[in-house]
Amino acid sequence: MEKTKELTPSIDGDSIKKRSQVKEVWRRFCRNKQAMVGMCMLLLLVFAAIFANIIAPYDPVEQDIVNRLKPPSSTHWFGTDELGRDIFSRILYGSRISLTVGLIAVGLSSVVGCALGAVAGYYGGVLDNIIMRCTDVLMAIPSILLNISIVAALGTGLQNVMIAIGISSVPAYCRIMRASLLSLKEQEFVDASRAAGASDVHIIIQHILPNSLAPLIVQATLKIGGAILSCASMSFIGLGIVPPTPEWGAMLSTGRDFLRDAPHLTAFPGMAIMFAVFAMNLMGDGLRDALDPKLKN
Repeated sequence: MEKTKELTPSIDGDSIKKRSQVKEVWRRFCRNKQAMVGMCMLLLLVFAAIFANIIAPYDPVEQDIVNRLKPPSSTHWFGTDELGRDIFSRILYGSRISLTVGLIAVGLSSVVGCALGAVAGYYGGVLDNIIMRCTDVLMAIPSILLNISIVAALGTGLQNVMIAIGISSVPAYCRIMRASLLSLKEQEFVDASRAAGASDVHIIIQHILPNSLAPLIVQATLKIGGAILSCASMSFIGLGIVPPTPEWGAMLSTGRDFLRDAPHLTAFPGMAIMFAVFAMNLMGDGLRDALDPKLKN
């Protein structure tokens, strides 16, 4: 009983310390005006994606040839495209595609990259060389060319686009995780856990990974914007989302043929892409500043 009583305060103290650290990070994040602007923009985008079927005034794939290429008006806020479809409705539904690709692709790449980086950094030796040389090969290929190659091999479609973008982003997480492990695996708390008989998986998940979350969170936030941009790029060249599914890059691609007569076909999808990427970049910069202990003041 005495041992239990002695351990309880330390456990409570650790939990209180973690909560206070989270509050401090949140406080510093809230003091960053640019980060708050980015968060508000992101919340607006998420709101539009979730309630697109309620907000959108028209069906995004419904054609009305009589009203094709109409400029913005009170009836169609963003105008209509070459098939008479409402651009505002298509942009709202397109936000679902972009956020889905961004979140799933980044989630896939972060899980795979962190796992490979943890193995390479913790065990080192030949295994480290093999993993890091493979990541070097992936990094040597421009991401857009790698995405094109993967989608060309697997075929077009939302699922294959997410896989391609996820694979091209793996090296960044792998390098960050490996660097964190190299600096943390020789620390005293890791040696103590190892001496107590903890397994390698337990040490990595319970002790090393929590201390490596800050750079990983920042990288993931910034990469979501990059994934949205990559998805739009793939759709723009015809290797992404298959029409008539509303997607911002595909809308840009079809609108370029009518750039002189109907510039709104490309202006509004382009502004939507810029809005989403800008919001994620502001969020990423704010998180980087909030999580950096050197910028506490």
